Amino acid sequence: MGRLTGGDPSLLRRINSAVVLHALRGADSPTLTDLTRVTGLSRPTVEGVMEGLFEAGLVVESLPDGGETRRQGRPARRFRFRAEAGHLLGIEIGPHRISALLSGLDGRIIGAGSREVSETACADDRLDKARVVVADVLRRTGVARSSLRAVGVGSPGIVEADGTVRLGTALPDWTGLALGERLRRSFRCPVLVENDANAAAVAEHWKGAATESDDIVFVLAGLSPGAGSLIGGRLHRGFGGAAGEIGALHLLGREATPEKLLSTTDTPLDPLDEPAVAAVFAKARHGDVRAQAAVERFIQRLVHDVAALVLALDPELVVIGGWAAGLDGVLDPLRRELARYCLRPPRVTLSLLGEAAVATGALRLALDHVEEQLFAVEKTVTARR
Repeated sequence: MGRLTGGDPSLLRRINSAVVLHALRGADSPTLTDLTRVTGLSRPTVEGVMEGLFEAGLVVESLPDGGETRRQGRPARRFRFRAEAGHLLGIEIGPHRISALLSGLDGRIIGAGSREVSETACADDRLDKARVVVADVLRRTGVARSSLRAVGVGSPGIVEADGTVRLGTALPDWTGLALGERLRRSFRCPVLVENDANAAAVAEHWKGAATESDDIVFVLAGLSPGAGSLIGGRLHRGFGGAAGEIGALHLLGREATPEKLLSTTDTPLDPLDEPAVAAVFAKARHGDVRAQAAVERFIQRLVHDVAALVLALDPELVVIGGWAAGLDGVLDPLRRELARYCLRPPRVTLSLLGEAAVATGALRLALDHVEEQLFAVEKTVTARR
């Protein structure tokens, strides 16, 4: 194993670049003096780094502040990080909707678009619709496809590291689909595919209800609920990418499937889709006794499934999202159930991002990928050991 030393010029240049770029992106038009003070680097070192960042197109000189006086001579040069030097996409491919978010390299959203899609659409049609949504967002924002640095995608199912959907029962033709490979044909940049609940968990930690918590469980509550979790602020996928698949718990000897739980008759609910379920909840709100019983069964199953995951992970916070998050009475039963089983029950709250959670998380994953290239030095250190 080789030994790293402070004299390694390549590593030092990368570390210095990362330090300066971090400081530059977090400041408001700093001067070279500001950057020298914040980074602790010498002025010649900062000047050398800035020259390289200029060449890479990541830095530009800011116009002088009109309020600065020239009585003390020429104003100091100021600089800014060029968020427009590249762009990122976050895409959600769901049962009923395709949506996309576009941002600069600072993660600030500059464009968005979505289109409805039939839940019975085949994989080819669904992917075609995703391409149409992306093309529309790029056209309306005037961003060239070649400017994209990374694309994140959130999709139902258990997703392999290469973006292949190992198991996906929510969408037709989804199991075994090489989703990452198919989408990479449309872009000249990395495409990162993630399970939708995992992406939503990342989103809530970034911009939603979990910004102050690093140990969280996000529940994407629907007909077959899924969950994503962060442990110490890092996404937990599990050994095979299947962590959080609580929708499969009824296969472990539980007595009723969702079709039976939500039935208001003696036969399973058919078809089992969101409109049919919405009709059951509507009847319950209007006092239908059998519908109210069905809703109670559904909520209790969701509560028990979430409790099983909470007992395993002991999170600080549970965030409930998905269409079932709008159901009356979800939070109180969940809090009561967790209080029964947990030594220290987590806080429970609703998603703040709603339908935008999955696409927002996919955008964050794309941003993470680019930031690893721009800022991180860990990979360089590892490669030299």
